[in-house]
Amino acid sequence: MPWKNQGGGPWGSGPKGPWGSGPQPVGPRPPDLEDLLRRGQDRLQQIMPGGYFSGIGITLIILLIVAFWLLSGFFRVQSEELGVVLRFGKHVRTVQPGLNYHLPYPIETVLLPKALRVNTISIGMTLIEDPARRGRSVRDVPEESLMLTGDENIVDVDFTVLWRIKPDGVGDFLFNIQNPEGTVKAVAESAMREVIGRSQIQPILTGARNVTEQNVHELIQRTLDSYGAGIQISQVQMQKVDPPAQVIDAFRDVQAARANLEQLQNEAQTYANQVVPQARGRAAQILQAAEGYKEQAVAEAKGQSARFLKVYEEYKKAPDVTRERIYLETMERVLGGADKLVYDGGPSGQGVVPYLPLPELTTKRPATTGPQSSGGSR
Repeated sequence: MPWKNQGGGPWGSGPKGPWGSGPQPVGPRPPDLEDLLRRGQDRLQQIMPGGYFSGIGITLIILLIVAFWLLSGFFRVQSEELGVVLRFGKHVRTVQPGLNYHLPYPIETVLLPKALRVNTISIGMTLIEDPARRGRSVRDVPEESLMLTGDENIVDVDFTVLWRIKPDGVGDFLFNIQNPEGTVKAVAESAMREVIGRSQIQPILTGARNVTEQNVHELIQRTLDSYGAGIQISQVQMQKVDPPAQVIDAFRDVQAARANLEQLQNEAQTYANQVVPQARGRAAQILQAAEGYKEQAVAEAKGQSARFLKVYEEYKKAPDVTRERIYLETMERVLGGADKLVYDGGPSGQGVVPYLPLPELTTKRPATTGPQSSGGSR
């Protein structure tokens, strides 16, 4: 038939159907992988004289592989990490944060523990996510927090332990213990139970928290050092120390009674501190006055006896003169402060009125007032 030579049937040449041209490719065509490989080989042959299978090409490839292998030894240590370099599995050195280098694998490898970060472990409580409050809530763990005291009471203790890796004990931390966080938690709980078991409940609930925290801190550190754990305990913080919830009301009543007792004792001690020094001061004053009177009486007695002896010596020399002098001195001492009226009852006293009101004559005159201020009157 004449249309067979037209190549494509009665509708013309090419892949056409009775309704026009056939399906056309849409969008860019994907690259041909074989074409890309062929072009890369051509460029490599242009770079390497004699082809990449020649001696120079093989040497250059080996040098590139060795260079990449050597460059693989560079590594970066972050700010809270320390680099532990192992040579065939043996710890050889520890590097500080920053860019560092070690011999490439498999000669040397590096481990990057968070050695400069302070870790926190909570015992007796756990933090859980609370979507309703958009935060975390604390849930009590009774199997960890309930502990027995030395006086056979139960106390509910929640505490946290802050710990970090020792700068010089990173190797011990990595190779001596398998589960560091679990080890620290178990040792901390055991140490707290031991310290609480040696203590009375009353000091634990009131003023002995600092002492308890210090004792637990020392015991945890001593135990971990005996393990060679390479861990340093930074701080132990007791978050809650209460009696069990079933008896907490009774314990609060006891605490209130103890507080009232201490208040009354303090008031009594304050009164005693006020009264006792006053009594001691008055007693000391009376003793000093008595001592002064004693010294005065003894001194006067000694003076009088010495005066008497002196007078007696003079009396033996001239008795009459001494007797008259003693008489005159005595009369002067007796009559010196008395009001005196001298009445001569001899012949010159004949003109005296028979009645003489002597008491009125002896009445003392009123004392005259002193000069007043310039603004007043006399």
